[in-house]
Amino acid sequence: MDELSSIVASSDRVHALGTRHSFSDVADTAGVLVDLGGLPVKLDIDASTGTAAVNAAATYGKVAPALDLAGFALHNEGSLPHISVAGATATGTHGSGSTLGSLSTVVRALEVLGPDGSVRTFNSDSGRFPGAVMHLGLLGVVTRVTLELEPSYRMRQDAYGPMPWNTYLDKLEEIHAAGYSVSAFTSFGETVHEILVKSRIPDGAHDIEIVNDLLGAPRLSGDPGGTSVTARDGSVGPWWDRLPHFPIASTPSVGSELQSEHFVPLRHAGSALEAVRAHARRLLPLLHVSELRTMAGDDLWLSSTQGEDVLCIAFTWKKVPEAVAELLVDIERSLTPFSARPHWGKLTSLDRDSISDLYPRLPEFRRLVTELDPDRKFASPFSERLLGI
Repeated sequence: MDELSSIVASSDRVHALGTRHSFSDVADTAGVLVDLGGLPVKLDIDASTGTAAVNAAATYGKVAPALDLAGFALHNEGSLPHISVAGATATGTHGSGSTLGSLSTVVRALEVLGPDGSVRTFNSDSGRFPGAVMHLGLLGVVTRVTLELEPSYRMRQDAYGPMPWNTYLDKLEEIHAAGYSVSAFTSFGETVHEILVKSRIPDGAHDIEIVNDLLGAPRLSGDPGGTSVTARDGSVGPWWDRLPHFPIASTPSVGSELQSEHFVPLRHAGSALEAVRAHARRLLPLLHVSELRTMAGDDLWLSSTQGEDVLCIAFTWKKVPEAVAELLVDIERSLTPFSARPHWGKLTSLDRDSISDLYPRLPEFRRLVTELDPDRKFASPFSERLLGI
């Protein structure tokens, strides 16, 4: 920590790195990049407040099993347990669940090194805390994050498919309410080829009753993907091993790809998906897969929900940057009528004016950044280009 404080204080420009699972330049800087991976993984659980404080670089893959051993859990996880707590919460990373907010929504405090290298603390009892949680690294170098906990629980995953595209559109909200967390996978053809339902086992129960088909889509038998994905065979296991899609020991996702993700209010979900599907012929040669998830709205200033429940349309692209960038412009143009907001850690073609229109509290965030970092030590090309900071 002394070394980190000295680096921050002595640098003209500085930015912290998480686990580098960002496809945008959100973590880049023209100055010093700091990798916090050398900080020891320290987990302090406070049972009286139902919270746990962890060092910034700790990954969910390290933290979650330790919480479970102590009898606690997080409300959700992202697809990858490989990502750091600080990086994920700073950028609005999320899992799935129509009643579940992003990983940022359970942050209860942040410890941050300011421009002079000293520690500042942001607590949830501050009126500006909703502006500080999803900070994109622009308030300083986060060293510690406090998360809200709940009692540990168990889960199972069951896969269904294929489902006709029109059935999915007609019953989208019902489908995504079929489990604690639900993900649908498609290439925007005639079907949604897999729907992954993650069910929470009630306290005291051994298991739950599972339907053999989901609106006509049969339950898939076996455990497709083997050790490359978390168990999808209906077996019951700990929350931390069922909420992510990939085990910590596996290569996450494809391993060499580009990603973009776009959040549209759930009330626009059907129309937005049809607008994307209009590009299906161009999509297919460039796409590994698209994942469709839901997320509950929240009040964080830079949240991609802006207070509304949303459909999350995520694309895992083949690594052909020029072709993807060209298509992304057209996809985001097609999604403009539906107030689509990009994931801060993924690709977008939007400019500063478009971003400003989508985030009404962005002026307040700019004022917060200016007050806490008047010399713009933590500014970045990303913040200057998209946020005007």
